[in-house]
Amino acid sequence: MNKKVKDICSTVGYGIFGVAVFLAVWEAGIHFTSLGIVLPGPGEVIHSFLVHIVVPIGKYTVFVHALKSLARVFTGYALSSVLGIITGLAMGYSKSVNAAVSPIFNMFRAIPGVAWIPLAIVWFGIGESAKVFIIFVGGFSHIVLNSIAGAKRVSSELIGAAQLLGADKRQVFIKVVLPSSIPYIFAGLQISLSGSWMSVVAAEMISSYEGSGWIMVTGMNTGNTTQVLVGMISIALIGLILSSAMRGVERHLCAWNVRGR
Repeated sequence: MNKKVKDICSTVGYGIFGVAVFLAVWEAGIHFTSLGIVLPGPGEVIHSFLVHIVVPIGKYTVFVHALKSLARVFTGYALSSVLGIITGLAMGYSKSVNAAVSPIFNMFRAIPGVAWIPLAIVWFGIGESAKVFIIFVGGFSHIVLNSIAGAKRVSSELIGAAQLLGADKRQVFIKVVLPSSIPYIFAGLQISLSGSWMSVVAAEMISSYEGSGWIMVTGMNTGNTTQVLVGMISIALIGLILSSAMRGVERHLCAWNVRGR
């Protein structure tokens, strides 16, 4: 067994051990403290989650609700990624663009996505567009900040060498700045994806009838704590899968600069 396989097995083993300890502490808290008054046990929650993979909650099963949420997230995430990369690289590469846009960006990035819900309803109504907008806001600032960092940290020696060879500003940007910024952009894409996925609950609070966030909101409204936790597990598992997938893509496309294992 080579070192890479051993590292993977070790990581998986420690992960399973950590989850087992967490579940054991949770179960002990239910049995030996008053925690059971407000929280169901892990067995009950896991059983409910497995049941609702087949039995619908509302119109759909947990799996279909997750797919509905993913469709919304990927739409908002795609928009935030494209606009965020363009905005961030422009701000990082051009001092004039940064001077013009930075004050507005720094002011609005401090506003959490939830705070945009009233305006989203006024602007877009209570349909899908409002939900996509909230998800867009949740991921936009992360990708902008990382793209700015990538463009600003390009080696001045590389830029100088390209200019000495006769490259104009457009060629310097395409041939030097953009490739050098890719690791930072990938870091931003991963953080942005997490931010967009976390925003799905807030987005689905806007008159939604489906999605993992809807499962949680409906459980809250009916006092069904088990259903709330089922929705949380769904969101957590999908978030883990998305994060792992992004890291895998990064490992293949940015193998020279992987940020940890």
